Amino acid sequence: MKRRAFMTLIGGSAAWPLAARAQQSAKLPTVGFLGQSTPLGEGERAVVFAQRLREFGWIEGRTVAIEYRWAGGQDDRLAEIAAEFVRLKVDIIVTGGTPAVLAAKQATSVIPIVFATAGDPVGMGLVASLARPGGNVTGLSVLSADLAGKRLDLLRDAIPSFRRLAIMGNVGNPFIVLELGELQAAARKFGLHVDTLEIRRPQDIALALETVKGRAEALYVCQDLLTLGNRLRINTLALGTRLPVMHASREHIEAAGLMSYGPNFLDSFRRAGEYVDKILRGAKPADLPVEQPTKFDLVINLITAKALGLEVPPTLLARADEVIE
Repeated sequence: MKRRAFMTLIGGSAAWPLAARAQQSAKLPTVGFLGQSTPLGEGERAVVFAQRLREFGWIEGRTVAIEYRWAGGQDDRLAEIAAEFVRLKVDIIVTGGTPAVLAAKQATSVIPIVFATAGDPVGMGLVASLARPGGNVTGLSVLSADLAGKRLDLLRDAIPSFRRLAIMGNVGNPFIVLELGELQAAARKFGLHVDTLEIRRPQDIALALETVKGRAEALYVCQDLLTLGNRLRINTLALGTRLPVMHASREHIEAAGLMSYGPNFLDSFRRAGEYVDKILRGAKPADLPVEQPTKFDLVINLITAKALGLEVPPTLLARADEVIE
């Protein structure tokens, strides 16, 4: 139903000639929605965002225009799309993920930018402070690095005997470098041996996993544009070597990961609609504090657990917000 709703949402606009869309957009305040992956991968996020705008009276095609663009998991597309939005003179850019926000910020210091997800927005230079962003950028922090220890703790609850952990992260993403440091420190506290798998390109994934084949007992994947766009590949390769995987969001669990724990990203994109409403009504991003997540989800895929031969403890299942079976 949600996928159908999303295709209804963007299907008509995708078929319009660009000139016709631009003509309509010129009459309405226009939001540029920069998706990190694809309509199939992130469609639900776009749906809840547009639904929240509708609740405030911003009806797509009537009182607001939304231009959807998708990076398809490619870093170089982020800057291209951000530059396109500047040329189109959109009124607001909405996106998620530190690289996408950085690309938008580098493209414009004038157009308001709302991020639905970003890790450590102060440390990454996206905003001056959480309370007073101070520029043209604001939104919601996902606290990914701060959740590293919690995720490892949950992984130990699921697999009490494991002692050797592989951590995969895109070291081309400065925020992921921070998260890797947090993870390594948390793993030491738990007495875990860690193999850090540094990746920069999709083709690095298989090679990285091959190096820990038969050694690592669990895999932690740091989520960003690269790992999100290649989540099925990561999970398929891990499943082939009977390696349970901990992720940061539900999208990975739908693609055969074992567990995820983190902010509810659909809720974050819904809340991004609230920022857009305020800005369209005259608020300045500099004055809108960056908010923290309010909803965190633990999702467990029992189908994957059975394929791995794992018996997830009933106490952990009872704590899960969602169990896929």
